[in-house]
Amino acid sequence: GLVVLLTALYLASTFADIWLATRRTAEGAAPAALVLGAAQYNGTPSPVLLRRLDEAAQLYEAERVQLVVVTGGQQSGDTTTEAKAGYDYLRTVGVPDGDLRLEVQGDSTYTSMAAAARFLRNEQISDVILVTDAYHTRRVELIAEEVGLTAEVSAVGKADLGPMVRETIAVAVGRVVGFRRLDSLRG
Repeated sequence: GLVVLLTALYLASTFADIWLATRRTAEGAAPAALVLGAAQYNGTPSPVLLRRLDEAAQLYEAERVQLVVVTGGQQSGDTTTEAKAGYDYLRTVGVPDGDLRLEVQGDSTYTSMAAAARFLRNEQISDVILVTDAYHTRRVELIAEEVGLTAEVSAVGKADLGPMVRETIAVAVGRVVGFRRLDSLRG
């Protein structure tokens, strides 16, 4: 009984933490925005990715970031990477090539953020604004901490219950085993 009760309390408090995180949004500035990848279709960003890219472009235009990092690898059957689709789009809305970076190897949030953190460190950058969907806010904050980034999140979209429940499980397990280990468990 006690283990079940404690597990339920842990999951409820994790869900509350995720819900509260969806209400936060980046207020400040940072050297770079890091856009978490999402689906693209033959080089055309999905509506989810488009919302994230538009948010990053607004941060750039407002001079809250000087650099935009787009992330995301190539899924099976794709003709290009999520990052390249994002890069191409951002160039069309006025972000210059010299202020864009691509992380194209990542096949998950964790691997994309870890790879981006490595090459940003080479440019002496550790402060970033992460751009992702609202429901994803808390997990990416925790992953950023684990990979050595200091991050605020600029969230887009609304937090629907289904994704928030999935995030609750991912965050609850990731806090216990570590997000790198959790990522390696997904196969």
